[in-house]
Amino acid sequence: MATLLGEEERRKDLPALAETGWRAVEGRDAIRKIWKFRSFSEAWGFMSRAALAAEKLNHHPEWSNTYNVVDVTLTTHDCHGLSATDIELACRMDAAAGAASVQTDHSLPVESLCQIRAR
Repeated sequence: MATLLGEEERRKDLPALAETGWRAVEGRDAIRKIWKFRSFSEAWGFMSRAALAAEKLNHHPEWSNTYNVVDVTLTTHDCHGLSATDIELACRMDAAAGAASVQTDHSLPVESLCQIRAR
């Protein structure tokens, strides 16, 4: 069973993830990141690479995909919060995302290119 990140691990690991766009999820011990890719194909490719990394870690994200947008939340359900596995998967996902842009303000609506073009 996974164990929650301790205070020292949080101080060490979370600021570096915040620099790449990961944000705390209000009301949960979880982190979230929203990537925007140039196309559905790029988003799907990222999800495929991320899925392989998740399988290797036996740790699976909460995520959704709308056209070019992939919205990911990481938490460890076994320990009801963030674990070292979340940090590892976040780092692997960051490496797999390439040059995608990141929406860091999670209070804004998340819009895909399809939604923007439809206006």
